[in-house]
Amino acid sequence: MFKKLLKENPVFVFALESEASDKFSDVNPLFIGVGKVNAAYHLTRKIKENKPSIIVNLGSAGSNHFDRGSVVCCTKFVQRDMDATMIGAKMYETPFSGVGPVLEYGLKVDGLDEGICGTGDSFEVNHNTMVYNVIDMEAYPLAYIAQQEQIPFLCLKYISDGADDSAAEDWETTVKHAAEALRKTLDNF
Repeated sequence: MFKKLLKENPVFVFALESEASDKFSDVNPLFIGVGKVNAAYHLTRKIKENKPSIIVNLGSAGSNHFDRGSVVCCTKFVQRDMDATMIGAKMYETPFSGVGPVLEYGLKVDGLDEGICGTGDSFEVNHNTMVYNVIDMEAYPLAYIAQQEQIPFLCLKYISDGADDSAAEDWETTVKHAAEALRKTLDNF
């Protein structure tokens, strides 16, 4: 289904150049920087310039559920730092938005594990919830914007660390493997 979209006018979105290295130089990747605000700003600008056929978010992520070094397809997204429960919203729900705590908008890939990505503006080092099992800092706003703009969204995350007390050190060591694993996964479609 999405093979055709990948050949039309895709945009490949990475937070950092180190997550793509030279493995994606042939697709003119969009580097958005770290965090939800950067992600939303840069993707919105890109869509305004030239609406893509598909948005493909690729990058590293933490997880204490999936094996390090694996590639996971995220199809559901949570804003892990949204807490407006004191005014009656559910945990992770943006109040008055009409969107539930879990945004379900992502293409599935046969043969890849599916994940629920918890996005927040902090580097998580003590993951302790079952609501989400992949941790990143950009995917939620990308998925939300794709949904609002009715653009297919594919999110593949390379598990670089365990979202635990050694996450920062592990990420710096393993992020260099992300590009190769992600490229191999895409090439196998």
